[in-house]
Amino acid sequence: MLEEEVAVLRRRLQDAPRRVRVLEERLLETKNRLNQAATQNQKLAVALEETRQQLAMLRQEVEKLSAPPNPFGTIMRINEDGTADVHTAGRKLRVNVEPSIEIKALEIGQEVLLNEASNIVDVRYFENQGEVATVKEVLDETRLLVLSRADEERVTELAAPMRGVFLRPGDHVRIDPRTGMVFEKLVRPEVEELVLEEIPDITYDDIGGLSEQIIAIQDAVELPYVHKERFDQYHLAPPKGVLLYGPPGCGKTLIAKAVANSLAKAVAAKEGNEDTRSYFLNIKGPELLNKYVGETERQIRLIFQRAKEKSDEGVPVIVFFDEMDSLFRTRGTGVSSDVESTIVPQLLSELDGVETLKNVIVIGASNREDLIDPAILRPGRLDVKVKIERPNAAAARQIFRIYLEEELPYAQSELDRFGGDRHAMVGSLIEAVVERMYETTEPNRFLEVTYANGDRETLYFKDFSSGAMIENIVSRAKKDTIKRELAGDKPGLTAADLLNAIAQEFKEHEDLPNTTNPDDWARISGKKGERIVYVRLIAADGEGRSIEAVAPGQYL
Repeated sequence: MLEEEVAVLRRRLQDAPRRVRVLEERLLETKNRLNQAATQNQKLAVALEETRQQLAMLRQEVEKLSAPPNPFGTIMRINEDGTADVHTAGRKLRVNVEPSIEIKALEIGQEVLLNEASNIVDVRYFENQGEVATVKEVLDETRLLVLSRADEERVTELAAPMRGVFLRPGDHVRIDPRTGMVFEKLVRPEVEELVLEEIPDITYDDIGGLSEQIIAIQDAVELPYVHKERFDQYHLAPPKGVLLYGPPGCGKTLIAKAVANSLAKAVAAKEGNEDTRSYFLNIKGPELLNKYVGETERQIRLIFQRAKEKSDEGVPVIVFFDEMDSLFRTRGTGVSSDVESTIVPQLLSELDGVETLKNVIVIGASNREDLIDPAILRPGRLDVKVKIERPNAAAARQIFRIYLEEELPYAQSELDRFGGDRHAMVGSLIEAVVERMYETTEPNRFLEVTYANGDRETLYFKDFSSGAMIENIVSRAKKDTIKRELAGDKPGLTAADLLNAIAQEFKEHEDLPNTTNPDDWARISGKKGERIVYVRLIAADGEGRSIEAVAPGQYL
């Protein structure tokens, strides 16, 4: 028995290391499983936390989506007790302001965010949308009477950004129709483009060949302002308006601009103030016409209103209507419409009211003064009428002298003929050019017109000359000179360049008289008197003169 026990003990002793190893392996395996369980547990904890956060976010989203909307409001008044009057949803409420918002940060007309209790919780911006209205009257520093849609009158209040902004009747503003607040002054392109408040830099020295007309204009416009006290002594009222009429391109617009410039200098010299200026309101006549009834008349009222505003500053204002016959035709002569039946009376009422517009004078320019309504041209309205004639040879010399300056690069051959005397050389060039333009020779024959009484008359190119034509001749000669120089020819302007320019200018005018109504064309061109019933063009080619009859149906 003892031996058996000993044998069992020995076997156990021999098996002990193996069993220890097995136990160690099981322990290691258990530790690994424990580590894996801990890692998995950590992952589960992270996933649980992420799930908890996602649930919280979803809960917030649900709360946001289920929360009632926050209304917006517009501040109408800020009260001394820290509350504010707000316009929202068509109602005016007195609400509290969140303590974190400074009451000084709130301005009238500002948009704010309200909570469920309609209290201010956030400050936003000023409304940038709305309807366009026209100012009819400035009631006081904070209120306007405006005309909105369908000429509906409404009293509005100025928002904070508009306090202190200069406004006048006729200005366009942006309003919020819900609150009646004015948020912005808008530029009026349709009026600003038509009324150009410019100070011309044209002087009488820039105008040639119109000395008598300039004197007449000075007597009519400048004398009453420069020597006002003498006019008062003789109880002589200054003229209300001047009409400049004559063929196109002869300087009507230039004279009007020079009058404004000269008048400003004369008034400044009299008052001893160099800052004194005049205003020249240049009206683009045809663009005043509008398809909507009453719109043209409204713009005419705005023009004279603008003139009154400027004249109230004590400066002379000239309102210049170019192409006057396009707007103010004789009433009853309209073919497709009778717009002149209301436009002309509107101008008449403004002219009759010019007595209250101190320092304002109206100047009109037209190629067809016979089409202007006689009521406009009667004494007491456009008192002075100055005819701008086509330049004769003497006037043409003066105009050429303006465009052919002595400092231009003339050809050396031209200078050598006069020993380098530029003044004499330029005078010789002008004499040669004017002689070529105004000679009554075969090459210069232009038209043969037949009058209603059967008489015939030959017209030459000189009968259609103008300041604009002379300027174009000089410009054409300068361009030809530049082209010659670029081609490698000798530099400098020559007499041949000017004579070639005249020939080209005459050539381009050969086809212009073709018209369905010769008498209308002749009147626009400055030929008045006996009615013209037939026009025959006399054209010259390289081999001799040929006569071409103008076919009816061709347009000028």
